Amino acid sequence: MASVNRFIQFNNETIDTKMLYGMERLAGALADAPYLKVTTRKLIELRPAESAISVSVFWRHREKKLERLGYLSDIYLLSAGFWRNFSLPAWKRFTAVQSPLSSLLEQLLLCAEEFRMSEMIVKERPGTAAAFSARERVYTEYHRDQYDQNMKKGFLADAFLNSAYLSLRGIEKWADNDWEALLQLWKNLFDAQSTADSAAVVERMSGRLEYLLNEDMIHTYYTFGEAAEKMPPFHYHEGIEADKAEQPEEIETIEEWFQTWHRENDRTDTPAMEFELERGDSQLATGGREEAGADEVQQTGRGDSDGEHIEDNEAEDRDMDSGPKRAAGKFGRANEQVVFYEQRLAASGDHSRRIADWRRKQSPFVRALLKELKKRITQRHQDYRTNLNAGRLSKNLLPLALEERPKPFYRKSAPSKELDAVFCLLIDGSASMVDKLDETKQAVLLFHDVLRALGIPHEIVLYYEDAYEASDRVQPNYFEWMHKFEDGRRDHAQEIASFEAHEDNRDGFAIRWMTERVKRRNEKHRFLLVFSDGEPSAYNYAENGVVDTANAVAEAKKEGVELLHLFLSSEAITEEQAAFYRMMYGNKSVSADSLEQFVDQTLRLLKRTLHLVILSG
Repeated sequence: MASVNRFIQFNNETIDTKMLYGMERLAGALADAPYLKVTTRKLIELRPAESAISVSVFWRHREKKLERLGYLSDIYLLSAGFWRNFSLPAWKRFTAVQSPLSSLLEQLLLCAEEFRMSEMIVKERPGTAAAFSARERVYTEYHRDQYDQNMKKGFLADAFLNSAYLSLRGIEKWADNDWEALLQLWKNLFDAQSTADSAAVVERMSGRLEYLLNEDMIHTYYTFGEAAEKMPPFHYHEGIEADKAEQPEEIETIEEWFQTWHRENDRTDTPAMEFELERGDSQLATGGREEAGADEVQQTGRGDSDGEHIEDNEAEDRDMDSGPKRAAGKFGRANEQVVFYEQRLAASGDHSRRIADWRRKQSPFVRALLKELKKRITQRHQDYRTNLNAGRLSKNLLPLALEERPKPFYRKSAPSKELDAVFCLLIDGSASMVDKLDETKQAVLLFHDVLRALGIPHEIVLYYEDAYEASDRVQPNYFEWMHKFEDGRRDHAQEIASFEAHEDNRDGFAIRWMTERVKRRNEKHRFLLVFSDGEPSAYNYAENGVVDTANAVAEAKKEGVELLHLFLSSEAITEEQAAFYRMMYGNKSVSADSLEQFVDQTLRLLKRTLHLVILSG
């Protein structure tokens, strides 16, 4: 798991997950492509292999309103402009022509198309005018400054592109006749109606530019993203043999290009993935976690025969399939390639002495908390409310004679003897937890002991991703139960003392997985606690992991699951870290500033949540 305190401080950027999520929904609506993702990169880009468009970090560190308008203009350009109005055949023909100024010519065409798209979108959607006005104002100032710098440094190709942008806004920079003639050709873009028209204008300028300029551009102001020639790979097996005869049609628009990738990814994710899992083609390295991966998987079945019985844990665990399960888009788009395994965590060795020592230290706190909670439960059971309009009739009927509007009724508060709540604890099993394992185990044991004593059903699960086997096609994740709902008050201290740190953590996926389990419970109060020591970190799960986790938290709340986050740190938390976790978890994120505070903070979380359960009856 990567730390929020990165080595290069100026790269220590945080993103507004709510704003990015809103942009993603807007882009999907404008493009009529619900699968479309939005990421951030240096420049706006098209990334069909990821089903993503990228907005530019150029807008960061500006006044909030301007930042939002800038991002909106990026979204409008990509999803309402380039999406259906940019011709891929024209772009391919243009880029196929070899030139010593290929970077300048390509960037000029993209600049021309951005200008054409902006004018078209504002005309079709007047509500976008504010965003494009802000965009033009900021970029005009930016190109003015870049023009001056490039001229000083002798980067003439770069300076020409700056002046080309400015000339479309009525600002002339070149005084030389040769350059003025070129810019007059450039202004034919005002009549361009298509990508082919824009390409024709740039092609007419190319010969003269090659004569006047000795070097291509140094900087990149515009980029297309992935190469337009890049097409999805086709994967064939016996399940889709019939598709071999199909020849892909020529792709005309960005929309068709993205749809092609999306369809092929879906096809790969369904029969091809199932084929690999069924045949054992897991691409495991020799000597990996499961060396039997090359063998064919034998199907197994369970009968309802009364003549066969499975005892204790085996009966309770028969819902857990030892084989892999596919996420298949059910747990967020960032986790579509996840394959996950559910299993019991087996106790390793005898940890009785350590457990006895931990419990001896914790027993005063546990006893005090249990005593306080039981006292509150008793008080809540005995208290009753008086002066009500309805309920039980009070023995004191004097108000009927003395008061104009008597309220002689009362109602007892009668909560159930068992607290109507369920708790789940997710424990980050990433490698960075290795230096805090003992303290985390003690905190988890406290959690387990308090809830067992109160008879509250709970689950304790370690989650992690196997970084060594993760790839573009498959990202193996593991959930290891230390205690399950069905275990009741059974003591699983040995299993808690046995869990270890592994590799990566895919927090958003783990939260969705546990939310799916806990939302099926009938208890009135459902709590999900997440113990972690940093930000999400897994394969293809960097920046989008932060957004995915924030979305998973919001989804859990909609399902009626109260999510709490405890940030485990071996040193004092910074304000930047606190803000980062508030962005993902809202105001339900607390931190332990030192190893000694893990148990204390766990105790406080339990105390606060259980008090809420008691008060709400």
